[in-house]
Amino acid sequence: MYCTQCQSPITPGGQFCDKCGARLGPPAPPGPHWTPPPQYGQLPPGPPPAFGQPGYIPPNYGPHYTPPGPQRPYATWADRVLGFLIDQFLVGIAMFALGIVGFSLVAGAVGMNSHDGTGGILCLLFLLFPLATLGVGFYNRVYLVATRGASIGQGVMKLRVVSENGGNLTMGSAFIRLLAQLGLCLLPMLGLVDLLWPLWDDKRQTLHDKAVGCYVIKA
Repeated sequence: MYCTQCQSPITPGGQFCDKCGARLGPPAPPGPHWTPPPQYGQLPPGPPPAFGQPGYIPPNYGPHYTPPGPQRPYATWADRVLGFLIDQFLVGIAMFALGIVGFSLVAGAVGMNSHDGTGGILCLLFLLFPLATLGVGFYNRVYLVATRGASIGQGVMKLRVVSENGGNLTMGSAFIRLLAQLGLCLLPMLGLVDLLWPLWDDKRQTLHDKAVGCYVIKA
């Protein structure tokens, strides 16, 4: 039995409500579809409202909650290749700048000492690619990927690098990813396999993506 005023449960046989003090009359007979009101802290009978239905309240996970895993489609191979070519163009510019500075230094040393500078030039040519890749890559593929989620080329192609939980990579993970890519590119066949790997991978990852467990998705 429930009070007709406050809907609180009452003691059978009492004349007044224990909660609001209202005088109790004879209880009305319940109808065929009558259900007792829910107690405080309890859900009403029946399943809770689903998403899109009136009364649905979305769960509150906090302002900094990030759903686990990538929430957008994986990047296509063509978009990744175009972003890679844009990044490599930046590496080429850095190689050109380093080459001008290096050749100037070698030419100056040869002119001062009157020795053949062929060995120095060959050494410079051998070091240009890894130095330019590390120099540009540390800013472009480590700092930018860790802070904004994409390199310059990936940003142009509207791509984003995410970790397993859907957030940005840490600086350490981005640096390991860069070293893995540079190490694979030192061997031409492995670099080609790394570039083509997303074509048959179900998550469209490259080998240097798998090294740190990250994904490239559409931003």
